[in-house]
Amino acid sequence: MRDLIVEEVRKHRMDHTRRFRGDLSAICADLRSVQTASGHKVVRLAPRKLVPTKAPKGRVKPRG
Repeated sequence: MRDLIVEEVRKHRMDHTRRFRGDLSAICADLRSVQTASGHKVVRLAPRKLVPTKAPKGRVKPRG
């Protein structure tokens, strides 16, 4: 099943990546400048705290 919206997003993402030759720092800087130019308020949420999980029964002890 083809999803045309997903294909379009991937195409634009790949074009953007090629434009900056895969330089992640340059890509992020460009996206931040677009974000700033949009004039929308940027919301930064506090990170979620991790909830410890129980170890499965019969867990293998580490060697050492």
